[in-house]
Amino acid sequence: MLSDALHRAGVWKAGDLRSKQGIPSGFPMLDSVLPWQGWPQDSLTEILFSQQGIGALRLLLPSLAAMSREDRWLIWVCPPHIPYVPTLQSYDIDLQRLLIIEPEDEIEANSDYKLWVFEQALRFPECGMAMVWLDDVNMISLRKLQLACELGKTCGVMFRPETLAKQSSPATLRLKIDTNPDALTSLNILKARGLTQQRNINIAL
Repeated sequence: MLSDALHRAGVWKAGDLRSKQGIPSGFPMLDSVLPWQGWPQDSLTEILFSQQGIGALRLLLPSLAAMSREDRWLIWVCPPHIPYVPTLQSYDIDLQRLLIIEPEDEIEANSDYKLWVFEQALRFPECGMAMVWLDDVNMISLRKLQLACELGKTCGVMFRPETLAKQSSPATLRLKIDTNPDALTSLNILKARGLTQQRNINIAL
């Protein structure tokens, strides 16, 4: 059937966007400009940042808290820093649903290891959101990750340097995060299926 062929080819239709509700981000302004009124489910999201510590992870904390209350696993693959427990607790995140995966040695601390672990996390049916911190990733690997999100019905998030913003990607959502002179956080939505142009918003984290 045509519908089956379109699905296998990864073709999306405008009507699919209206029928699929996203995961509320906890930031009404952000939800209002996204086609899914939140983070896209069963999909890959890329958050590109200029430097560590500007709020990229805080952008996800309200959603992580909601998922932990639904007994969904929150999987962190090789985070650059140990999560700060008091901050997680202040957002009411259930630490019992938190799984942090770290390599045992430097040999495992490479992109191939992170990609493999991240893909397995995305395929895990009880995972609500899986996150990974990666630099350059080839298109074939990105497509495999997007497919893993769909198969596991998992929200996958990749944190990547903003220098990769011009590279093409099959991710459903790509946004760039930065600070601005008004002490707010600037979000530049580079790609979101259903949006016809880039959108820029400022939010307080």
